[in-house]
Amino acid sequence: MSKSIRVAAVGIGYFSQFHLQGWSDIEGAELIALSSRDPAALNAAADSYQVAGRYTDFKTMLDQEKPDLLDIITPPVTHVPFIKAAFERGIPVVCQKPFTTSLKEANEMADLSEQTGLPIIVHENFRFQPWYKEIKIHLDAGELGDLYQITFRLRPGDGQGPEAYMDRQPYFQQMERFLVHETAIHQIDVFRYLVGDIEGVTARLARVNPVIAGEDAGLMIFEFKNGCRGLFDGNRLSDHVATNRRLTMGEVIIEGSKGVMRLDGDARLFRRAHGQNDEHQIKFDWRDRGFGGDCVYLFEKHVIEHLNDGAPLMNTAREYLKNLTIEEAVYQSHAEGRHVPIRAFPAIFESPEMP
Repeated sequence: MSKSIRVAAVGIGYFSQFHLQGWSDIEGAELIALSSRDPAALNAAADSYQVAGRYTDFKTMLDQEKPDLLDIITPPVTHVPFIKAAFERGIPVVCQKPFTTSLKEANEMADLSEQTGLPIIVHENFRFQPWYKEIKIHLDAGELGDLYQITFRLRPGDGQGPEAYMDRQPYFQQMERFLVHETAIHQIDVFRYLVGDIEGVTARLARVNPVIAGEDAGLMIFEFKNGCRGLFDGNRLSDHVATNRRLTMGEVIIEGSKGVMRLDGDARLFRRAHGQNDEHQIKFDWRDRGFGGDCVYLFEKHVIEHLNDGAPLMNTAREYLKNLTIEEAVYQSHAEGRHVPIRAFPAIFESPEMP
């Protein structure tokens, strides 16, 4: 019989609500402790999810609770010391993205994971959104034929004015690398999940809102190994038609020799056959709860299934380095005004997979 995985979490900012609700709902997981330097917020969060362990000192929580898994839900600058503290105590880690502050740090953490035999699972939840799972089923079945292009238009409409992002994640304003490092990295992972390996990128980035430190708009062209092209067209100031503009964060179009699939802002999926003018809706089941079709819960359930039953695991630290390498190539392409092949970063891609 599978045991209950005892989970401790550090960080209770805006997005932690989705993490904590997920752990609370998963059969086979037990949320035992939370850590934050803000006692009032800590107690409020612990009360909401009926968590007994409450610690303002992170290492004390690890030493006293001895959890089976640590969930890191804090800003990127804290991730490396928190990972190291957990590993010193033999505790596996789930770590929110952005995974670390640099590709170099991420590679070091992947090495440490392999040296200790302890997994780091990057909390990359977009590929767990149910519409992407449904799209992958149809693509794997060959329903669109040979793929020509996948396009994502990011249009959350939350980046205008001096108060942009302040109500949810105010540290966004200070991130020197923003659109790609914080947001487009999701879609890089989704593109790889749906279409396959990326071999090169061309990018142009821009800062439209002057109150933030980093870029908030950009165009990125991805070249896939199978000959398909990908286009990320992102602008956080513009919006799109949706009841909840944070549900899908934008719109997707996938074009192939046999037709086109389209995802709209209300998570409705449509397919049109090549040569036809009428499209039909593809029905699929999903739960409109939490964030992004309850993708945080679905990701965490995936982690628990791995820890309990040895189910295949996605987005280990080593595997996630591929996303971060592509991210680095995007920034290099913009800075140098040229196409950048991913083979320019061979050390990352030739590293062994974690056993």
